[in-house]
Amino acid sequence: MVAFAELKKLTHAEKLEAMEFLREELSHDEDSFEPPAWHEAALREAEEDVKSGKAVFVDWEEAKERIRRKVAAARLA
Repeated sequence: MVAFAELKKLTHAEKLEAMEFLREELSHDEDSFEPPAWHEAALREAEEDVKSGKAVFVDWEEAKERIRRKVAAARLA
């Protein structure tokens, strides 16, 4: 089992290296991976939102800032 508490002790660079390692490991099994059923439904819903004009797009910098605020708020909760 992975010791998640140990991951928190890694430096930023080490965490990025670990992510790259995991991505590489997971990519070896791409052909045998089957996404969860909810994923197709979520993609279909997003596509319908775009087609109907319901989807709202924002500048990438603004999107990153929104994500940062949500992460910061979650940490405080």
